Amino acid sequence: MHNPFVDPSTGTADEALVAKAQGGDREALEYLLARHQPWIFNIAIRMLSRRPDAEDATQDVLIKVLKGLPTFRGESRFRTWLYRIAVNHILNLKKDKWAAAEAVCSFADAARGLSNTPDLDPPDPKTIPVPIEILMEEVKVACTVGTLLCLDGRQRLVFILGEVFGVSDQVGSEIVEVTPDNFRQILSRARADLYEYLRGNCSLVNPASTCKCVKKTRTYIQFGFVDPQKLQFTPEHRRRVREVADDRANELAEAYMKVGASVYRNHPFIDPARQTAMLRQALETVSLLSPA
Repeated sequence: MHNPFVDPSTGTADEALVAKAQGGDREALEYLLARHQPWIFNIAIRMLSRRPDAEDATQDVLIKVLKGLPTFRGESRFRTWLYRIAVNHILNLKKDKWAAAEAVCSFADAARGLSNTPDLDPPDPKTIPVPIEILMEEVKVACTVGTLLCLDGRQRLVFILGEVFGVSDQVGSEIVEVTPDNFRQILSRARADLYEYLRGNCSLVNPASTCKCVKKTRTYIQFGFVDPQKLQFTPEHRRRVREVADDRANELAEAYMKVGASVYRNHPFIDPARQTAMLRQALETVSLLSPA
């Protein structure tokens, strides 16, 4: 699978596809957008936590890229230009009670909320439409993705790029528009805060923790955090993040941080449910809006 954050040694470069697309080659345009669309979506769902919000954000980003492509002149790498559009759009999103640039709550608040979430026996397999193992996986991913919301928007973005997807300091700093040193500092602080929380509260990182996915599954369903009829994270993925992105775990000195990193890199790399339809809709929308 194409990894946009690693300079490819084989295959067609983005810049060659851009030139063809700007010259009217629709096939090159579709291929160019399709190779980046899953990465935009996977950033968005980790930034926003909810699949519908991530799908809407991805669609909006594709439209912005399509509108801006005719004026792209190559002053920066296409990758840098595209992902700046994507991350700035996502960071500027605002919901009724939350802005993506802000933390939803502190880690201390999250820990209190988790401790107040009852431990229950797993649901009766006869009452759920999928195997209990799938629901437990959904709870695990939903919980750990939700934990990212305790980071402010910029920390969350740097963590997703630098830790989850293994983006280098140089590439990440260009996208986030900070210096490489600043990128490393933000990533270091985000890691420390997030993994310290996980070490104190998550049995995936610290087996001595009392919080077990199997004990929270029925509670998450009852509280509406997980819907067995409409799974957000587990149904349409064929890959894990660790299979498509670089690994920076060798930079982590503390063993529990390496375990924490493996939790996030073992998340599914999620294919948008309507990937082709989303892309075609964006292309048609811009075509309708553009002058003849």
